Amino acid sequence: MDNQEQKHKRRVRYKGTHPKNYKEKYKELQPEKYGDTIEKVIKKGSTPAGMHISICVKEILEFLQIKPGQKGLDATLGYGGHTLEMLKCLEAKGHMYALDVDPIEIVKTKKRLEDLGYGEEILTIKQLNFRDIDQVAAENGLFDFMLADLGVSSMQIDNPDRGFSFKYEGPLDLRLDPEKGISAAERLKDMTQKELEGMLIENSDEPYAKEISEAIISKIRKKDYISTTTKLQQVIGEALEFIPEDKRKEAIKKSCQRTFQALRIDVNSEFEVLEEFLEKLPNVLAKGGRVAILTFHSGEDRLVKKSFKRLLREGVYSEIATEVIRPSAEECNMNGRARSTKMRWAIKA
Repeated sequence: MDNQEQKHKRRVRYKGTHPKNYKEKYKELQPEKYGDTIEKVIKKGSTPAGMHISICVKEILEFLQIKPGQKGLDATLGYGGHTLEMLKCLEAKGHMYALDVDPIEIVKTKKRLEDLGYGEEILTIKQLNFRDIDQVAAENGLFDFMLADLGVSSMQIDNPDRGFSFKYEGPLDLRLDPEKGISAAERLKDMTQKELEGMLIENSDEPYAKEISEAIISKIRKKDYISTTTKLQQVIGEALEFIPEDKRKEAIKKSCQRTFQALRIDVNSEFEVLEEFLEKLPNVLAKGGRVAILTFHSGEDRLVKKSFKRLLREGVYSEIATEVIRPSAEECNMNGRARSTKMRWAIKA
């Protein structure tokens, strides 16, 4: 019996013609093996599972004007797409630094870039929040160019285990670093109705903040805790039942998007982190150093715009973007997640 051959186990196939479940999308999750599948998904205007399509690459590179021998920092590494394009501009001369707070994705991205030939002789990756750029500069000197992409990566949004999206069943987590802080589910238990209402208004301009916050807190008071993404979606749906039926589905979808965004911002202290980053930013740029920042909602963009304008008046920056830069219509058609992107830039005096 010991020598009996083990039966070959077939991969669990998905039902129907197209995979819907994240883990069933095994081809998309293995781009190195199924390049043709990846290409088809991208051409349809979708982002393959487990991947992230970098936004405004052309506009970023045109502004940064990277030259071989320079020192740069990608403050938000993510999938590494922007980092890769900046590394190409260095032509193996100079050095690139990159930061990310996510302990899960940083390991994958580091290996991906190493496999492309970008090892530690040209690229240093650190697991740090981008609010800590001063630590990196203290150890390595000032930077000639820098990028901060403030969007959540598609790998995080699409993976139901991370709890970033109401579209998939998963734990209501929303932490960029799941090893630190408390989850969104735990955070909701600590909030009053007024606190939650204020957070929804401040972080995402939610028009139904009062109704949604009352519904959530009512559940929690009854010990009916909201621990999953789909449970939160259900509660939001129940709170908005008063909306006329022909408009209800779209209204619920948009309120879910805004509520998840507001919770994510709160759980990760995103506004506080951005303010600290913007305050430290001029001190880590070399003279003539260039920085580009991508934002994805009005609250972030306001903070960047306000900081850049103030520091221009004070003579810290010699020049800033007078108008926000947006991705082209063609890019938005190819990548729907690009539509809300705003880019601003500044040059150190």
